Parts: sequence; structure tokens; C-alpha cells
Amino acid sequence: MAIDIKRFLIRFVEEAREHLRQMEERINHLETTPQDIEAVHALFRSAHTIKGSSRMLKLLPITDTAHALEDVLGDLREGNVAFTAGLGRLLRQACDALASQVDQLEAGNELSPADAALCAALKAPLSATATAPTEVSAPVVDQPPVSPAESPAPPPDDAPAAVESSAPEVRLKTAATVRVPLVKMDELIKLMGEVISSHARLRQRVSDIRGIEREADVSAALSAPLHRFARQLQDDVFEQALLMEELHNKALIMRMLPLALVFEPAARMVRELGRSMGKEIECKISGMDIELDRQVIERLNDPIVHLLRNAVDHAIEPPETREAAGKPRYGTVQLNARQDGGFVVIELSDDGAGLPLALIRDKAIRKGLLSTEQAAALPENELIELIFTPGFSTSAIITDVSGRGVGMDVVKRCVVDELQGAISVETLPGQGTTFSLRLPLSLAMMRVLLVQTGTQCFGLSAQYIAQLLEVEDRQLFLVAKRQTVVIDNEFVPVLDLAALLSLPSPAQSTRKVHLLVVVRVRNAKLALKVNDLVDEQDMVIKPLPAHLRDRVLIAGMVMTGNSELISILHAPALMDLARHNISTTATRTTEASSTTGQRVLVVDDSLNTREIEKDLLEAHGYQITLAEDGLDGLQKARSQSFDAILTDVEMPNMDGFSLTAALRQDERYRHTPIIIITSREKEEDKRRGIEVGADAYIIKGSFDQNNLLDTLKNLLG
Repeated sequence: MAIDIKRFLIRFVEEAREHLRQMEERINHLETTPQDIEAVHALFRSAHTIKGSSRMLKLLPITDTAHALEDVLGDLREGNVAFTAGLGRLLRQACDALASQVDQLEAGNELSPADAALCAALKAPLSATATAPTEVSAPVVDQPPVSPAESPAPPPDDAPAAVESSAPEVRLKTAATVRVPLVKMDELIKLMGEVISSHARLRQRVSDIRGIEREADVSAALSAPLHRFARQLQDDVFEQALLMEELHNKALIMRMLPLALVFEPAARMVRELGRSMGKEIECKISGMDIELDRQVIERLNDPIVHLLRNAVDHAIEPPETREAAGKPRYGTVQLNARQDGGFVVIELSDDGAGLPLALIRDKAIRKGLLSTEQAAALPENELIELIFTPGFSTSAIITDVSGRGVGMDVVKRCVVDELQGAISVETLPGQGTTFSLRLPLSLAMMRVLLVQTGTQCFGLSAQYIAQLLEVEDRQLFLVAKRQTVVIDNEFVPVLDLAALLSLPSPAQSTRKVHLLVVVRVRNAKLALKVNDLVDEQDMVIKPLPAHLRDRVLIAGMVMTGNSELISILHAPALMDLARHNISTTATRTTEASSTTGQRVLVVDDSLNTREIEKDLLEAHGYQITLAEDGLDGLQKARSQSFDAILTDVEMPNMDGFSLTAALRQDERYRHTPIIIITSREKEEDKRRGIEVGADAYIIKGSFDQNNLLDTLKNLLG
């Protein structure tokens, strides 16, 4: 990947100016306190930093000047020369030369060569190091002293006459950037948040005056001025809101930092750690220019380091093992970032061995997290979630790199709880693993939807909301003893938000139309029944106090215009709670049913649909295998044996019609029951399903779980 050198040059100019400013202050300090060795050390470090940074960027004229300055400061630090007023003037002259070179660099001009006379003068004090420390008077750089033997020869007759240099033009140099302490920037952002929160009260006053206008019994003489005042107040509040939003956005931009601050050192760590473990690893990076709020950047370092260390230690195999498996000796770790709306998605992937699912299952049993039966029936996605359990590790030995089981729980706690993000994992045995971190661009302000459920009001971050729907009773149906609705060709579970939060519900509603807030976390969806939508606006989310930080369901608090505090529900934690409730219901149903032992393959690209059909069929004793698209279903059907197959139609890679036709070409599945479950209702689709060999065609929109169970039972005999 090509490196944008301009970004590093800008950073170098800023840092060099800061070092030169500090050097000027310390030279002034040494003139009054020449014995202060710490000031000398600080001068040396600044010169050394400028030299090293310029050398890395191949700014050789700056490197030469800084190197000569570093040499004399090193001699001063070692006590070989003493600080004098003359040496101070020489050091200032060197700083001026460096400042001039930095100005040339910032202006985009070609750097002039280092001043040879100045560099020689800086090295002159070193000639006195053969004797005891000597006070050095700085030579005049314009006419460096030379011995008679070194006197230059007279110039040739045709040499041009010496030209007297004109006095340099003095101009005020204004900096393109201003350094502001981070604490001041944070205070500004916090103050802006408070201003925006208080503005909500002004919006409430507009609502109040409109209410007074509607209800007040006033004469016509007062009605017109009251209406005019209400309209003007509304316009003023709206205009002020626009200005405040722009001001707040500008302030947030000032606190944004590039991901390169985390990615660059992380890449070096991967390579160095790999070498220390005898592994050959290449680290590829993209998306370093994407910017996040400094608060997010600072907390992101630990999760990324944990994941990369695990990739090097656990995932990437030794070179000999990789060669034996037909892989290149070099392992590859990729760190990629991309922007997705109001989020940034960071993906850390490797081409190693993949997660050891069998070891994870065994470790969960040994630690008492699952029984043998539960572990055997646990779906792969839930099995992978176990790696985020505190103290969980599959490492056979504890080392200074891993094995303590304190890494992955830190990752989840930071990404999900602290940064209000989400984390997902995909793994393929022998091919590698990908961790996806989905993070908000900033934690300072978020779009919030306020809803009324039961007798209380709650907020949900808008980035987790997929849809708002009104559905009738007839559109809801039971699957595995829970309500479900069909949304965009997939089954989505429906739960009452008040019941999910164990809140007291009002009197039983007789409404025939239900308001649903569809929450989406990664690939999973959940439809929440609420009573009403209260408001939607950008709001400042205040963190919970320290003694309430363990409330994983609450992401923070917001304040309304009526000074009412409202809890913001954390969607990933809400989804986990719903999944636990659903799993508990499914487990009770399964335990009460008989076991048929017949194996069924369920093929659907919707995670929700796969899980719902799985719970329904397992509740009636069937053994279920899941496939995420037609191609995956075909591969699993060929590698295993199934008594029946359920498939959707619209899927990536291979649709349900093509899958059915391919299976009918296989002798083993020529007479196996195949049921198509889809939202396609057209007659031509039904005819095509029959033509390719499907035994039944069930519409999701009019889904009846008893119809599916009876159909499957009849087809299986």
C-alpha cells in the first residue's frame, strides 16, 4: 500500500516547531543557570528527535544540521565543554537554521543544503575535548577561523566579484496550526454538550407556548400577537439549533484523530512478535486515514493489541506446519478499516488455522460452563461467543504472550460496553479467522429514538434501528411458542419490550395494530413491541456514574426538555437478553418433546430465519444442520446425509431453485423430501418450484408452523 508521505511531513513540521520552541526556552534558561544538566539533557533529546525523524523521512539537509547540533550538545552533556554566552549564540544560530529549513519544507520548497560553515562551527568545540573541559567562545559563522596553512588560494582572475549579501527580509510567520492541551479540548466538547442539552428546554418552551395558544381563551386582539410570538420563537429556536449543531460538529472534528496512531505501532508489534516466536508474518494495513474521536482512539488500543497478539500466538502456524498444509511459509495478518454510515468497521483477519472449535467445546465442559449434552447441541455462533468469557483460554501453556484468559473478555468489554459498539467473529478451519469491530465515530453525541413502553420511557441509539413498523394481529404468528413476523423475506422474533425488561405492564391492550421497533445487531434482528414513539433527535449521552457501570443493559442517560433523565438501552446487550429468553423457551419445549432422530438441513441466508426454523424443528425432535446459502447447503448435503431439506429461494451464491435442481441430480437425494419456504407468492414461482423437484411450497407471509410440521411429517412417512 502506498504511504501518504504528506501526512507525515505535516506531523514532522508540527513536532519540529514544538521542539525548536522548547530548545529556545532552554538555551535562555542555561544563560542564567548554566549548571542545569536536565536542561542540557532536554536540549539533546530534542535535537536527537529532529535528527531521527528527518532521517526517516529522508530530509537530509535537516538531518545534517540536527546531527551537528546533537554532537555539540552531546559534548556539553558529557562535560567535555562548558556552556558560555558564545556557545549559546552558536546554539541559537543552529536553531534558526533548522527553523528556516522547516519553513522551506512547510512551503513546499526544495530544501537548501545544510550550511557547511555552521556545521563546521558546531563541530569546532569538539576539537577541545583532548584536554580538560574548556570554555568555548563561538566563532563567527560568516567568517570561520582558519589556520595559515588552510588559507584559501586567491580566486582566479575570472571569478566573479564577491557580492555583499543584503539584509534578510523580516516577516511575521504565523503558524498554520495551534497546539491546544487535550484537557481544554475535552472541556470545550463537554461544554458544547451541555449547551445542546439545555437547548432541549427551549424546544420544550416552543411546545408549551403552542399548547397555551391552543387552549387559551383570549380575545382576537391578543390572539394574533400570541400566534406571532409563538411563530417567531419557533423560528429563533430552529435557527439557533442549526448554528449549535454546526458549532458542535466543528468542535468534534478538532478532536478527531487518524487510525494510523493505532494501526502503525500495531503492525510493527505483529512483525516483531512473530520474529520472536520463530514465525514469518506479514502485516497488511488499510484505512489508516479514517478518523475517530480521540476518546474512541484511546480506548481502542488494548482490544486491537489483544486480538493481534492472539492472531500471532494462536492462529498463525509455524512455517513448517504451514508448508506441510500447502500454505505459504509467510502468515498474513490484515488490519482493515472502512466507514459505514455513522460507524467505522475494523476487521482483523488472519490466514491461520481458524478457531479450535473442538477445543473450545471441551474447555467449556471442563470449566463447567456447559454440560456434555448442551455443548454438543450448541450452535457454532454461540460456541464462538464462549471465547469472550472471563478466564477462558484454549492455550495449552501460559506464556508472556497469552494463555491467561484475560484478553478476549477485555476486548468485548471495551468494544461493547465502553465504546457502544459490536463485535462479530467468522472462522473457517484451516483458513483463518476474522474479528469485526463496529464502532461509532464519536461518543459525544448520538441520534436517539425515545419510545414509551409500559409506564416508562427509554431511548435507543438510532444506528441500531433497522425499521419502524405497524403490523396487524394477523401478521403475527407463533413459531416454537413465540411470536414472529415476516420482514423482508425473513422470520424476525417479536418480543414486548416491557416484558423483556421485566417491567410492570399497563392494562391489557385491545389494539389490533402493534408498533414495532426493529433492532439490528450484526446479522440478527429483533422486533420490539412499544406503546408509542416519543421523539427522535441528536442527544448528548451522559455516562452512568461509577457505581452503576455494571448495568450492561444501560448505555448511558439523556435529559429531555422537561429535565427528565431517560435511560439509553444498549442494543447488543438487549439482543443477548432476548436470545437467552428465546433459548430458555426453546430448551423447555425440546425437553417436553419426543425425539425422532431424523436429520433435517435448513438452508436460508437469514440468520433469524435459520434460528427460528431450527428451534421449531428441534422442539419436535428433529436433528438440525444449518446452511447460510444454496452453495453452502449443497456442500453440506454432499458431505453428510439428511432425511429432509428446507430451503429459501432468494439467496446469494446459489438460489433455492438451483439448489433443489442440483440435489435432484444426486442419486442420494432423488427422492428426499425438499420443502421450499419463501415469501414469493406468484404462481410462476410455485410452478418453477414444482418443476425443479420441490415436494412442497410454503409462503412465509401466511406461515403456519403446524402446516410445516404436518407437511414434513407426511413427506417423511
